[in-house]
This record gives sequence, C-alpha cells and structure tokens, in this order.
Amino acid sequence: MSVYRSDFVDTSVEVVDPRFHSLVLFNAQLEKLFDGCRWLEGPVWFGDQQRLLVSDIPNDRILSWDESHGLSIFRHSAGFPNGQTRDRQGRLLTCSHGHRALLRTEHNGQIVSLVDSHKGQPLNTPNDVVVKSDGTIWFSDPLYGLVNDFEGGRRHSFQPAVVYRFEPADRSLHPMTCPDEVKGPNGLAFSPDESMLYVVDTCAPEDPTPNRMIHVFDVEGGGRQLTGRRDFYRVNNGNADGIRIDVEGNVWSSAGNGIHCIAPDGTLLGRIITPHLVGNLCFGGIHGNRLFLCSWDSMYSIYVNTRCIQHTAMP
Repeated sequence: MSVYRSDFVDTSVEVVDPRFHSLVLFNAQLEKLFDGCRWLEGPVWFGDQQRLLVSDIPNDRILSWDESHGLSIFRHSAGFPNGQTRDRQGRLLTCSHGHRALLRTEHNGQIVSLVDSHKGQPLNTPNDVVVKSDGTIWFSDPLYGLVNDFEGGRRHSFQPAVVYRFEPADRSLHPMTCPDEVKGPNGLAFSPDESMLYVVDTCAPEDPTPNRMIHVFDVEGGGRQLTGRRDFYRVNNGNADGIRIDVEGNVWSSAGNGIHCIAPDGTLLGRIITPHLVGNLCFGGIHGNRLFLCSWDSMYSIYVNTRCIQHTAMP
C-alpha cells in the first residue's frame, strides 16, 4: 500500500477580528500537496471517491489528487477547463474556455455540452459555476479566456460579460446581471439559505485598474431574479477570484496574499497567508473542513474549524 505524503509549510494566520479564532485551528498547518502546474483553478471535491479534481488551464487538463495515490491526470485535452462543481446528481460540471461551453460529465464518463450559445451567438468563456438546490446552474461568462492564447486562444466576443442561470429541465438560458452591475463576473457562491448570491467582480480585461470587489445580490422571484446589488467586500491585496461559503455564512475569498475570511456583515475576520497568490479554493475532506487552495502552480490545503455547505443529495 502506498501512502501519499505532503510537505508542510510555515503557516501564518492573521486574526483581524476575534471571531476568527473560532474558525481556525492552532495545530493545523498549511500543506503543499503538489506543484509543477501552470495555473490551477476549478477545485471540486468528490466525497464519495475521497479525491480532488482541479483544472490546470494552460496545460489543458484536469488533474486528480487523493491522499493514498497522490497526483494523476484525470483528463487530457479537456477544453481549457476553468471552474468546476457537481450538480444535484453528483455529476461533474466544467466551465470550458476552449469550447466556450458548460460541460457535464455523465456517470458513464460521457461528456455532454449543456449550453454553448445565447440567442444564436457563442458564449464568451464560462468561468465559474454553482448549482442551486432547485437544480438550476448559475455560471459567470466573462472575457478572460478570449483575450490571450494562454487559457484557450484569442477569439472575438459576441456577448456581454454576465452571470447566467441555466435551467436543465428545458435547457433555457437567462442572463441574471448586466455589465453596468458587474464588469468582470468571476467567482460565484450562494449564501447558506440561498437568499443571496455573491458575485466576484475582478474587472473588465481592458480595465488597467482591477475592481477587486465582491458584490452581493438578493435572490428573489422564486430564484429567477437578482435585485439589490451592493458592495460586500473589497480585497486589498491582489484580486478576488474564487470564493466559497461555510455553514455559518462566512465568505472565504482568494486574494493576492492567501485567503481572506469575511463575516456575513462584511467584516474581515482574518487571513491565512500563502507563499503565492490564491486563485480559487474549495472545501473538502471527510468532514468538509479541509480547505484546498489553488495557488498559482501549486495546490495547498489546510484544516479549519468550520464546514462547507453540503447538499443532502450529494456525498
């Protein structure tokens, strides 16, 4: 039997608000799980398989990691994958820059394109994706994967950069934001009761000044309308990118110096400092209390004293 061993890294935790003490563990260390990639994104935990899948966008592949066997390649020529999650049936959903589409991997391994256009024109480059408890799939569609050859190839944009809601039942696609509200939609996350949607606004690609803002919207109209956009938190080091929500409603955001944890009232609680910037993150592990951090070319993890939001239909 082989046992995978990680490298422990000097861990720095900055407590800004006393409430952060209850969310971190004094004896938990930052672990470097693997490196040698180019730009990691889209981490998603498969609890039923006890493994992590993660996108290595420039290398056009999805990687797999587990505690017993370490790192392997899950899929070559993956369509320059970015954000990933699981649907209510546990199937892998992948935002594909290369195919300009939202892809679903069936239980038998077949890859299905759920949506790749709106009103007869190609999407931009789907970036991040979340699934609501009613089964609807929400994804951001900015221009980031179109403006260079590093993450999918230079191509023309036919759509405004917005957040979409996809209805699997009738395959309908509905824009939920407009460019006046969010210039460069990126990471997405619902509050625990799904009454709010957090949307990261990194910036428009042509904007030399990053926005670095996390907005929050109210979800109304039976989950079919976003209203009341307001600024929630501005990352003061690097950019906000991927975000996740814990069971208490705290927002864990990627940043230039690691992970920022923000209370539901918008107060910065504290930071977990990493050697390099973090682009995305997810919760995982048996108890949902292990944070997996995509940090440039490397993957890190650290145990915390809170848990992810679990859908009862998923492991």
